[in-house]
Amino acid sequence: MLKLSLRPRQKAVSALLAGSVFWGLLWWPLKSLVLLHIQGSVVQVYAFGISVLLLLPNVWGNLARLRGQIRLVLLIAALGGWATTALVTSLAAGSVVRVMLLFYLAPVWTILAAKIFLGEAFTQLRLIALALALAGLAATLGGPEIFSTPLSMMDMLALSSGLTFALNNVAVRIGHDLPDTVRAVAINTGCVVISFGFMCWNGQSVFALDIIQIAILSALGLLWILPGTLATFYGVARLDAGKAAILLLAELLVGVFSAVWIGGEHLSLHEMAGGILILTAAVIEARSENSAPA
Repeated sequence: MLKLSLRPRQKAVSALLAGSVFWGLLWWPLKSLVLLHIQGSVVQVYAFGISVLLLLPNVWGNLARLRGQIRLVLLIAALGGWATTALVTSLAAGSVVRVMLLFYLAPVWTILAAKIFLGEAFTQLRLIALALALAGLAATLGGPEIFSTPLSMMDMLALSSGLTFALNNVAVRIGHDLPDTVRAVAINTGCVVISFGFMCWNGQSVFALDIIQIAILSALGLLWILPGTLATFYGVARLDAGKAAILLLAELLVGVFSAVWIGGEHLSLHEMAGGILILTAAVIEARSENSAPA
């Protein structure tokens, strides 16, 4: 009986770790596609668009549950869509190590957003996490050089991705009774719409691809984006928030170490120190969520 009762939880943990691997390694196909002259915005319109089309029938069956929550769904689409678009764009064009570290400042923004919008208290643990994460931000951006070196566009995108991801988490908490597939479709639809806007801004066309490029993007959507989305939402829906948040940190570790080992990127001492501080802050925040009253 014990083994049977543990099996669903073990599946959720495995799914969440698998999702973290998918998202942590997403930079790899993105960088490869850039070499094939397929830019990040085009990738997102096609690959994330396919996942939306395949998940859409599940949303259709939940339309009755969306009454009175359309504005919230649109907010989740806008916030989650920007978070995804900004992260994928910065991963495709910037330093994976730096982008991942800046994105994972999301727990800092979550603490502040939860205080402002949900009235959650600044506990001692959360204040410690906030201080550590801010110190990690300073270290990642160069330590003493932070005030003399301007942030790059990729830095700004990565930071904005973490910020909107945190705000999206607050919106998801408000709409906690929304089905997982509805949230997934909302976020991925937002990503497609915003990415299409980026394409138009840059004068790109979704019709400028050949059959081979379309096939590659379709495979990415079917074999990478869709399973990564489903695995992450499956695990998050079946584990408490604190445990899920800790397991999701595997994405940061996979992203950073794979970029160093496979991508040949350099992890400076400043970035290493910043990464340790940010990771510690995220673990503390996850533990504080785990112990928060329901």
